[in-house]
Amino acid sequence: MGKTKIETIEEFNQVLEKENTFILIKHSLTCPISKAAFDEYEQFVAEHEDVPTYYLYVQEARELSTYIAEHFEIKHESPQALLFDDGKVKWNASHRSITKQSLVAAGE
Repeated sequence: MGKTKIETIEEFNQVLEKENTFILIKHSLTCPISKAAFDEYEQFVAEHEDVPTYYLYVQEARELSTYIAEHFEIKHESPQALLFDDGKVKWNASHRSITKQSLVAAGE
């Protein structure tokens, strides 16, 4: 499965319909902390290819990022990891809390 980039609300809603459980990463292209978190995410993906994951670049998908924050009532942060389960956010983390280990633990 690996990772898939999404950019629009329509793409996100298709993911919500298709996947029961998945991870979404909000990544900032200009933030060093976000780069470190995205590296951790990529390590997680490499070892857990069976887990559906998606990511967005905040600078390219502001409308989607805002929509997710408002629709699921989760304060927007960047970087931010969200675990969706059955159409709801089951877990979220931001900044240095996004590690390969935290992503593994979230899915267990």
